[in-house]
Amino acid sequence: MRKLLKGFLIDLQFFSAIPVHLELPMDKPHLKSAVQAFPLLGLLQGGIYASLFYVLLEYTPFSNLAVAFLLWLMTILLTGGIHLDGWMDASDGYFSYKDQQKRLEIMNDPRTGAFGVISVIVLLSCRLLFMYEITVNVHVISYVMISAIPLLSKSVMGMLLLTVKSSKKEGLGALFQSSATTMDLWTYPAYIIGFLALVSLFDSGILYVSILIVTAFVILLFCRRSAVKWFGGITGDVLGASVEGTELFLWMTLWLLHYFAMA
Repeated sequence: MRKLLKGFLIDLQFFSAIPVHLELPMDKPHLKSAVQAFPLLGLLQGGIYASLFYVLLEYTPFSNLAVAFLLWLMTILLTGGIHLDGWMDASDGYFSYKDQQKRLEIMNDPRTGAFGVISVIVLLSCRLLFMYEITVNVHVISYVMISAIPLLSKSVMGMLLLTVKSSKKEGLGALFQSSATTMDLWTYPAYIIGFLALVSLFDSGILYVSILIVTAFVILLFCRRSAVKWFGGITGDVLGASVEGTELFLWMTLWLLHYFAMA
């Protein structure tokens, strides 16, 4: 349990802007615990998003647009933009339409290209649209589903990390990958089953969250195939892009559910 807690704190240091002023061990056992704790980090982030969303809607005079904007801003600030950086780098690499090695070289370039800028504008604009329209048709179950989005995206990141080969021998992705195996993924279903048990308290909650889970699984399959085809495997940037892409499609799914199933 202590290792899992330290692994969770490692995740906070690497993948969030939440300050953790501790010198944590970076050996294989603790990095393995960090991989096992990816969904816990997502659940914390999702809980913060859902709580902020609820407080802004229920206890402030802000307009729906202002609430959506503040929630949108929180999704950037809480992660420190680390996954957005991966999204931009992977976009620059992919849209170069070069071979795998050249794409990796482009992703390693500290400069951001035009395609990276355009892709992040599109991603953030779509996310803001989805959030705004959800505020207009919000339901109680909406808060639960919002909290599930980072949980699932971090789960996808962990599963990609341990089921797809690394295209580089160094970097953040290779560091975590060398410390865990696919056997360590047993914690992920446990987190999701526990979350579904809580969701069962809400009418139709399991159905709607199950749709998000299925969507995340389809995205995982797509990302596994695409990472190997486009980049020769995973890198830290590819994993970051997978988090942002998964969350974008889950927000879109939630948006569509509010239109066609929860209206």
